[in-house]
Amino acid sequence: MSEEGGSAGNARTPPGRGDEPMLGRDRPASGGDAVRRALGGPQSLDAPAEPPRAPTQTWRLTERALRLSSVALTAAAIALITGRAWMLALAAGPAVLLALGAPRSTRPGRVSARAVVPVRRCFEGEPIVARVDLAFDGLVGWIDPGVAPGPGVELAGVNVSGPVVTFSFIARRWGRWSLGVADIDLHDVGGLGRRTVRAELGDVDIYPMPSDSTLTPIPTRLPNRLGEHTARQSGDGFEFAGVRPYAWGDRQRRIHWPSTTRRGEIQITQFAAERAADTVVLLDAFGDVRDPATGRSTLDDSVRAAAGLARAYLRSHDRVGVVSVGGRLRWLQPGTGGGYLYRIVETVLEVRRDLGYHAPDIDHVPAPALPNGALVYAITPLADDRILDVLRDLAERGNPVVVVEIPTGDPRVEPGDEAADFALRLWRMDREALRFSLVERGIPVVAWDGSGELDLALAPLLRTGVRGRIR
Repeated sequence: MSEEGGSAGNARTPPGRGDEPMLGRDRPASGGDAVRRALGGPQSLDAPAEPPRAPTQTWRLTERALRLSSVALTAAAIALITGRAWMLALAAGPAVLLALGAPRSTRPGRVSARAVVPVRRCFEGEPIVARVDLAFDGLVGWIDPGVAPGPGVELAGVNVSGPVVTFSFIARRWGRWSLGVADIDLHDVGGLGRRTVRAELGDVDIYPMPSDSTLTPIPTRLPNRLGEHTARQSGDGFEFAGVRPYAWGDRQRRIHWPSTTRRGEIQITQFAAERAADTVVLLDAFGDVRDPATGRSTLDDSVRAAAGLARAYLRSHDRVGVVSVGGRLRWLQPGTGGGYLYRIVETVLEVRRDLGYHAPDIDHVPAPALPNGALVYAITPLADDRILDVLRDLAERGNPVVVVEIPTGDPRVEPGDEAADFALRLWRMDREALRFSLVERGIPVVAWDGSGELDLALAPLLRTGVRGRIR
């Protein structure tokens, strides 16, 4: 559902990219041949190539016409040089085929293409269908499609049905990507001329697949707003919190008869209040670190964890917001509702574009993005010192903060390198000291490597709740 523009390596060399002959295109393409030509070689999801040049808008010779012309001219030249008249018979066949080809008057004079993508928002792994409707005013022998897909999608198939060409893609990576451009060859009836028309398929928004998370740890102090979380204060809820002596005005239906019988005086049942929580997901976009052992991206895992946490709290009817700190500060004020998850994810989709060499000095989160007392989940690999300044600012405000660490993996060390082993030990000790300093500040640290369920990492927070700094 979101964006990041770009285009990947071409699935095949688009028609009209050059005037050089292209073999294997002298007959109508079946469905399987069109798919094989369109799929071409391997596609890169990370390194987009240069977009193909715009095709010429005029009719030109096909490979069949070039081969026939080459055979006729070669045979005629040999006949003139060697004096062998029978070689002219070899040149006569291709010449007749060229002469009997479809007349140019039957070729379309006006050709247009219109791209239609019914669904431009999807999650990772879901299919995307793009349709190109062709319109022309003449006769066409067959249609040969080609496409240069964008870096975040993978071409799965091509189908040609009359003047309609359908491309099937698979969403591979979250972000806002371009589907690419489609260059479609129109061949005349005789197969001697072709013309290329281009259609821009536009952009699609691919949402990250949220992590599996259902647990919603809450802070010890909740705002005075009706919700589904059991608070420590008594109120109008459903969970039993204790009994107390009867006071004037209490309802009779709240009498706790077993306690009343034992104590000899009327006892009233107390219930825990049910409150809603304000949750803000803080996304560390200062950089993207890949684990040298597994190749996992900390940014990808962070985005999936953020989407999973937002979905879990929104299901509990809590207010959820998001803040992205990195190349550019982005935030979305906390809100609620089923459709708010898409607004949160769309805000996160721009994070990949923010990665670069710009290093802003960010040491605090704007007040509008952070309600008073809101629970903050800081999802970070703890690889940049600037995120520590942000966490320090949050702790000083009194907000309860939880650090969800995305492990970066240990640096690679060559076997037998004692100096590197010693440096690795120091690096691990520094990481442990960093986590200890956060815990000492009252900021719990949980680790999630992106492979298991996020609930396993959050489960220890359910025992005591999340406490903010005591001022």
